[in-house]
Amino acid sequence: MIEIGHLRDPLLSDISRADLPALEAIRVRALGKSGSITALLKTLGGLSPEERQEKAPAIQRLRADVAEAIEARRALLDAAALDARLAAEKFDMTLPVAPAPQGSVHPVSQVLDELAEIFADLGFAVATGPEIEDDWHNFTALNIPETHPARAMHDTFYFPDVDAEGRRMLLRTHTSPVQIRTMTASPPPIRIIAPGRVYRSDSDATHTPMFHQIEGLVIDRGIHLGHLRWTLETFLKAFFEREDIVLRLRPSYFPFTEPSVEVDVGFSIEKGRRVIGGDPEGPNGGWMEVLGSGMVHPKVIAACGLDPAEWQGFAFGTGVDRLAMLKYGMDDLRAFFDGDLRWLRHYGFRALDVPTLSGGVGA
Repeated sequence: MIEIGHLRDPLLSDISRADLPALEAIRVRALGKSGSITALLKTLGGLSPEERQEKAPAIQRLRADVAEAIEARRALLDAAALDARLAAEKFDMTLPVAPAPQGSVHPVSQVLDELAEIFADLGFAVATGPEIEDDWHNFTALNIPETHPARAMHDTFYFPDVDAEGRRMLLRTHTSPVQIRTMTASPPPIRIIAPGRVYRSDSDATHTPMFHQIEGLVIDRGIHLGHLRWTLETFLKAFFEREDIVLRLRPSYFPFTEPSVEVDVGFSIEKGRRVIGGDPEGPNGGWMEVLGSGMVHPKVIAACGLDPAEWQGFAFGTGVDRLAMLKYGMDDLRAFFDGDLRWLRHYGFRALDVPTLSGGVGA
């Protein structure tokens, strides 16, 4: 018992001051196979039952106290080491990720996604077609006469070659050929939008030789001008994200629609900027043309192999780039195609800015 008391106090004192390497050395010295406490336990086998009953509890208590002291000291040293490591390894959550995100979604691409989202909710499918067209799909089937100014060389980019049927080839001047291809390939009812690039020989602050257009087409029985107006009003309210959109339909002329109407939308001046919506008749209001539309001409329906007595429809079209300019406050169309990174960083959208009707198409 005197030997047990002689071991306890020095061991516990050494444990209280030890670092991790020294603590492991103490554990081996006291509790290892050749340790001092282990040696005491081995002496129990040579004792009488009475002596073993007297000495064994004290040796076991010494072993337990030393093991417990070692574990407590180890936990204290581990916690201190962790605190020191955390203090030294600071992580600034305000720093940008590395590498920083690069690039943005072009406003035209964003607006095309917005338009597709809106018209999908109205039941329209997206249709596409070739950008290199023949003059039958681009002009003739759309009731555009041979003498129409749009066919002139100064308005249209023609290719020197003709197709297998002798038709002149050109860069499409609108996405209306997609409507013709859809009507000749798919039976009614039809409800499509046709977004895409188009080409015209023109260039200034509001015109470029290549630009983006979207057209819509509905072919069904019993379609009338009221359906057209409701569709356009619903679309414009969703696109500009305002309920105070006011439309005005003015009589016009397009070879492929009859009757034809230009669609004006009311605007107002807010904070020195012209925005779509508000009171067009107020002191700071006015009207702005945004769309061309009308009922599909019976000759166009007949040219696609359909009976105009049975099928009617409406069509509309507008420039995607112009819609982007109106909604997001851009004043020069040419900047859309300059590739200026400063302009793209200012007007571009983040990759995760996905248009949704619930979250806002222009969020």
